[in-house]
Amino acid sequence: MSERLVAPSLLAADFANMQRDIEMVNQSRADWFHLDVMDGVFVPNISFGMPVIKSMAEHTQKTLDVHLMIVEPDRYIKTFAELGSDNLTVHIEACNHLHRTVHAIHEEDMKAGVALNPHTSVNLLEDIIQDIDLVCVMSVNPGFGGQSFIENTYKKVSNLKNLIEKKNSQALIEIDGGVSTTNAKKLVEAGADVLVAGSFVFGSEDPTATISALKDEIS
Repeated sequence: MSERLVAPSLLAADFANMQRDIEMVNQSRADWFHLDVMDGVFVPNISFGMPVIKSMAEHTQKTLDVHLMIVEPDRYIKTFAELGSDNLTVHIEACNHLHRTVHAIHEEDMKAGVALNPHTSVNLLEDIIQDIDLVCVMSVNPGFGGQSFIENTYKKVSNLKNLIEKKNSQALIEIDGGVSTTNAKKLVEAGADVLVAGSFVFGSEDPTATISALKDEIS
């Protein structure tokens, strides 16, 4: 993969002006929309429900990258396909039968992603890395935006890249949490393909310019 991607996280957008912020991303140099779905069980917070996601998906004009931070994700795979998800990422920590879950996502014509919490080893993906399209490496503890980046992420990304190459997998490496222009280039050098940015984008004075700055940093 030659081009590295930027995926603004709508969890950090202005909920009172969501359509405005979605249109901003549509018109920007961003590549994907990243959508964190939280249930208040797998993580402490609760984010978007189905009616809200349906409304958002009607306006997004780029790849909709949905990250499920929920228990029993299998129950909702078909629903998220119907809502318009292009990528659906589940947490390895929430899946008892990950192989089955990944194939169920593919059966709904979505790309399948697997997310790893900061404490979870990339080695657990060894037997399934060839079946998945995306690995989302959490560089903060999931559940809240605006957290500080965990420095061990660089080593973890490098180890994951080695595993992907060893297994001849096509999986992309996505980084979620604390991404900014400070660490973007180093993450890409370690092997990252997709950078999720929430507070760094939507908390800036000019989100469009911030997205461009991230793209320039990793180009």
